[in-house]
Amino acid sequence: MDGFRRGDHQAILATLTDDVVWEIHGHRRLEGKAAFDGEIENDAFEGHPELTVRAYLEDGDVVVMPHTGVGHFKGGGEFRFQACDLFTFRGELICKVESYVVPEAGFDGIAD
Repeated sequence: MDGFRRGDHQAILATLTDDVVWEIHGHRRLEGKAAFDGEIENDAFEGHPELTVRAYLEDGDVVVMPHTGVGHFKGGGEFRFQACDLFTFRGELICKVESYVVPEAGFDGIAD
């Protein structure tokens, strides 16, 4: 999460397996580090997201992290959301991320 807050691609990518899968449910599925890297900073937004982690839950090789966030659209406006990410580990690295993102009232979707 700190890597996303800073836009630090190298820090984020260093935590991933080469064959990582990122499933953003209801939005898109990304496979591999290059695809993941391309989504770290979505072109519809400027700056870095404000992310607030509400909890950190661990069970075996899965870590669950509910959080809230705010993204700033290019040209103005905000995207406020509630989210939960499930990180599945293979050894010390993340091999799968499942993201569930729910826009707050007044928003009808995730920017492409």
